[in-house]
Amino acid sequence: MAKDNQNFEAVAKQIVALVGDDNIISATHCQTRLRFVVKDREKIDDKKLENVNLVKGVFFNGGQYQVIIGTGLVHEVYKEIEKIGIKSVSKEEQKAFIKENETGLKKVMRILSEIFIPIVPVIAATGLFLGVKGALFNANVLALFGAKSSDIPLALQQVISVLTDTAFAFLPALIVWSTFRVFRGTPVIGIVIGLMMVSPILPNAYAVADPNSGVHALKAFGVIPIVGCQGSVLSAIVAGIIGAKLEHFFRKIMPNVLEQIFTPFMTMLSTFLIIILGVGPVLHWIELGMVGGIKDLINFPLGIGGFIIGASYPLMVLIGIHHTLIMIETSLLANTGFNALITLCAMYGFANMGSCLAFILRAKSEKAKSTAIGAMMSQSFGVSEPVLFGILIRYNLRPLIMVLLSSGFGAALLSILHIRSNSYGLAVIPSYLMYIYSGHQLIFYALISVISFVLCFVLTSVFAIPKEILKKDENDAEEILVKKQETVEDENLSFPVSGKVVALTDVVDPVFSSGMMGNGIAVIPTEGKIFSPADGTLSVVANTGHAYGLETEKGAEVLLHIGIDTVSLEGKGFSTKVTAGQTVKKGDLLGTFDIEAIKGAGLDPTVMILVTNSQEFSDVVATDTTDAKVGELALFVEKEKKEYKEIDGTVLN
Repeated sequence: MAKDNQNFEAVAKQIVALVGDDNIISATHCQTRLRFVVKDREKIDDKKLENVNLVKGVFFNGGQYQVIIGTGLVHEVYKEIEKIGIKSVSKEEQKAFIKENETGLKKVMRILSEIFIPIVPVIAATGLFLGVKGALFNANVLALFGAKSSDIPLALQQVISVLTDTAFAFLPALIVWSTFRVFRGTPVIGIVIGLMMVSPILPNAYAVADPNSGVHALKAFGVIPIVGCQGSVLSAIVAGIIGAKLEHFFRKIMPNVLEQIFTPFMTMLSTFLIIILGVGPVLHWIELGMVGGIKDLINFPLGIGGFIIGASYPLMVLIGIHHTLIMIETSLLANTGFNALITLCAMYGFANMGSCLAFILRAKSEKAKSTAIGAMMSQSFGVSEPVLFGILIRYNLRPLIMVLLSSGFGAALLSILHIRSNSYGLAVIPSYLMYIYSGHQLIFYALISVISFVLCFVLTSVFAIPKEILKKDENDAEEILVKKQETVEDENLSFPVSGKVVALTDVVDPVFSSGMMGNGIAVIPTEGKIFSPADGTLSVVANTGHAYGLETEKGAEVLLHIGIDTVSLEGKGFSTKVTAGQTVKKGDLLGTFDIEAIKGAGLDPTVMILVTNSQEFSDVVATDTTDAKVGELALFVEKEKKEYKEIDGTVLN
C-alpha cells in the first residue's frame, strides 16, 4: 500500500483518541508496532482500534499496549503522534519506566517471572531425564528383556542419578543466582551463597524431617536449629533479594582499595548467617504450608479442586498473573518430586486448540479462518496469546466460556485420577514428555487431553461461533463464484541468513506467528550476517540494525526482522552496511549481528522473512527445506494478474 495514499495524521489522531490522550503515559515504536505505556488498559476498546485504517491488530504484553501497524508505515504514524504532543521516550526509558511504576501484584509477577524463566529449561530437561529413567528402569519394561532392576549395575544407576538429581539437589543455588541477576547483584556471589545453603556439611533438611533417619539439626547457641535449605524455594528467593541489597550497600560504603574482596566477603557472610540462623527455617515452614494447601485443593473430593484450578487458569493468563504459579510448581517439585499443578493447568492449551479448530471449520471469513489456523499452530507448542487475544476475547465472551468449562472438566478428571507430571516448562504437544516416566500416567493424560480438546471443539461449534465469521469477508466474491488466478511473473525470495528453518507459526511472538505482518518463513541463524533476498530498494533500515524493509523490483514488500524484541538492545551487537533508499542486488550484505549477544540478553535470535503485502498476491509459498543457505530459495510469491469468475463451468471475464 503506497504511503502517498495514506492520511497518517488522521490515523494517528484516531489511535490517540481511542487509546486516550489522558491515558497515555508515554509512547514509542519499533519496526512494526506502536508501543504505549498507559494508565488503564481497560479503558481501551480493542475492537474499535482494530477497525482503524492501517491497524493490523492490538495486544497488551510486558506492560505495553501494542498497536500493530507494519514496517515503513509505523514510522509515519509515529511522527504524527509526536506532533500531537504525546510524550515519546526511548525503548530503555520506557522499559525502566514500566518497572519503576509497577506496584503490588504486577511487580511481584514480573520479578518471579524474571527469576524462574532462566531456570525452567533446566527443570524441564531434568524432568525428561527422570521420565527416561522411569521408562527404562520400569519393571515391566525390563521384564520384556528378561531382566529386573537388580540386574542394572550400581555404577550405571549412580551415573544416571547424577543426571536426574543434580538440578533439584542444588535448586536453591540456581534460584539465588537468578535472583541476584534480577536485582542487579553479582550472580557468582549469589550462586556461592546458594551452594552454602545446601552444603553437604549441614544436616540435610529432608533427613532432619524424617524421624527414622537419625539425623538431627545442629544447635546454634544451644537454641537455634541449623539445617540445610534443600527444597526451599522461598528461602532461596529471599536470600537472593537480601544478598543483592546487601551487596549494593557494601559497595557504597566500602573504600575502593577494599571493595573488590571485602564486599563479596561481607555479602556472603551476612546473607548466609541471616538465612541459616532464622529466616530460612521460618520461610521453609511457610512454604511447606503453601505446598500442602495446593495439594489439598488438588485432592479435593470429586475433582472439584481440579475444576477450580483448570477453569481459573485461563483467566489468570488473561490478566497476566499465571507467572506466580511457577514458584509454587517449583516448590512442589522440590518437596514432592511431582507437579500436579501444571498437569491441571495444561488442559487450557488443549481446550484452546479445540476452540481454534471449531473456528477453522465453521468460519466462512477467510481472515478469521487464517487467524485461527495461525493461533492453533502457535498453541500446539504452548504459545497461547494468539488464541486468547485473536479469538477468545476478540469476538465475544462465549468462546472463552467454552474454554473455561472444557479446561475445568479435563482438570477435574485428572485430579480424580491423580495424574501428575515430573517437571514443568513443556506445554500441549511437548507436554506428553513429562509423563513418560509411567505408562499409566501417560495414557490417562493423553486420553483426557484429547477429551478436553474434543469437548471444547463441540461446545464452541454449537454455542460460541460468532455470527460475523459465518459470512464471507466483504471483499470476497459471492459464494457461487469461484476465483481463478493467472500468474504472469514469479517473485523468488532467497534466504537472507543461513541456519535452521522453522515455520512462521512456530515463532514465539504472536504478531509474527499469527500472520498479522504477512506470510513468510523464519530461520534460527547460525551466522551473524544478513543479505538481501532479492533485487530492490531498501525502504527501511532500522537505526538499531535489527530490521530491514525491502521493496523488490516485482512489487513485494519484504520485512527482515532479526530476533524477538531485539529492539530493546538499542543496536548493541548490530551493524548496518546499507542505508534507507539504497538500491541493492540479491546477495548484497545488509548488516551483521551478534547471535551470542542476543542470546546472552535472554532474547530469541530467530530471523523472520515476511512479505508484508501478502494480500496483494495470489499466494506466498514457503520452501519445504529444513536447512537455510544464503542465496537459496526461501519463498515463492505468485503475483496475480487477472481474476476470472466461473459459474457452472462458464468462465466470465
